[in-house]
Amino acid sequence: MDFAEFSTIAAPALGLDVAALDRFRAMEALYSDWNSKINVISRKDIGELYSHHVLHSLAIAYYIRHEQPTLWDALSAGGLSVLDLGTGGGFPGIPLAVVFPLSEFTLCDSIGKKLKVAGAVAEELGLSNVRLHNGRAEELRQSFDLVVSRAVAPLDKFHPWVKGKYRDSVLYLKGGLELPEEIAALTERQRIPSSRISTWPVSKWLSNEWFDGKFVVRIASGNSAKKVCI
Repeated sequence: MDFAEFSTIAAPALGLDVAALDRFRAMEALYSDWNSKINVISRKDIGELYSHHVLHSLAIAYYIRHEQPTLWDALSAGGLSVLDLGTGGGFPGIPLAVVFPLSEFTLCDSIGKKLKVAGAVAEELGLSNVRLHNGRAEELRQSFDLVVSRAVAPLDKFHPWVKGKYRDSVLYLKGGLELPEEIAALTERQRIPSSRISTWPVSKWLSNEWFDGKFVVRIASGNSAKKVCI
């Protein structure tokens, strides 16, 4: 997928303005250059940057716009904080930071060389709403309105890292045949009621077969008084 095809899909779906599209256009050259120095995307997959990485990340934004419109409005207005845990080279955090330039994004990863790429790309894109944390989520003292992530660990392993650190929800990109078992383990081992967990198929927006079986998993905060999206 090239930028033209990407923009045809993403621009109308997310209401992207010229500034956002210019940043997305610049991503291909930036990631290709950095990936030749520090491998953060499989070299077999770098040609699918827009489909497998950028659009996949933006499935979270599409989900928010269509399923959580109050949250969309709050993120667009600014002042919200988002933690991207296990960001690697900046996914899903950097594409989301482009869509929501008035909200603050903290990109967290324990691998410094990957975070170096994410930081350099954010800087070259002029994203002043991106911060970096090289370390573990447990080291972060603050809490966030949202946590986003892309399949860094099974759900029942991931959730303890961010427990108590989000006011509204976790939005986690995950797929695979094991997802129902992961959700069952999350409810049992972390004692999260199933009513707080929902799944949304990415294929509701993106029809390419690569997205079949991939979901946005939402884990809502248990403290409704602190939720951004009531």
